[in-house]
Amino acid sequence: MTQTTSKDALVTSGLGVTYNKFVALADVDLNIRENSVHSIIGPNGAGKTTLFHALTGRVRPSSGKITLGGRDITNLSDNERVRRGIARSFQVTSLFPDLSVHENLRLAAQGRTPWQALAMWRRAESNRNAMATADEMLTRLSLTRVAHRAAGELAHGQQRRLEVGMAMAARPRVILMDEPTSGMGIDDIETMKDLIQGLATDHTVLFIEHNMGIVMNISDTVTVLRLGRKLVEGPPAMVRDDPEVKKAYLGNMITGDIA
Repeated sequence: MTQTTSKDALVTSGLGVTYNKFVALADVDLNIRENSVHSIIGPNGAGKTTLFHALTGRVRPSSGKITLGGRDITNLSDNERVRRGIARSFQVTSLFPDLSVHENLRLAAQGRTPWQALAMWRRAESNRNAMATADEMLTRLSLTRVAHRAAGELAHGQQRRLEVGMAMAARPRVILMDEPTSGMGIDDIETMKDLIQGLATDHTVLFIEHNMGIVMNISDTVTVLRLGRKLVEGPPAMVRDDPEVKKAYLGNMITGDIA
């Protein structure tokens, strides 16, 4: 049983997900510390995406408990979890491609509360707070120069940063990121690495990533899943040198270099 502390942002206790007779997750205990960068790694089929689905409410756990800031959210809907402070960016970029960068950020900011979500299509000037948040995100994401360009016209790395900004605009307690550097070149990877590290000032970051250089360089804690179960958890150096982790990756693990 996981022991929760006052410094834990997100906790799972005995979390399990079963599809018919297939066990996708089994007895997973996690303590995601407040204002930390916590990565989830593992071979294909390890249960990483299923874990994210369970945390965000896309699938209902078959067993176990999820708490956010000490409050049980296990049976809450995905929308209610967003309202409580969980935001997710996806492996495949999910934007409004025909709207401008600024409009994407403003709509994300307006969706923070139910009454604002119903008013998402109001004129921009009707919500000064959302406008201010969008302006702030543009600066933090280094996207000011493309603020009025359609999101669908951006380069891939810019789109991924915008998606992270949309998650940030909701002012969540915890941001879940699914392979944030997927498909990026070296320069964009470095930019995203710096962005993720900076997020921990105001947020807790939980991310899935296959780029082991990123994982080993910026994570406070690394959790390794294998076949739906937690294999190893600890600081990057410990995980990198663990023989069970090396075995799970068939020796194709783990350097501290940016790939």
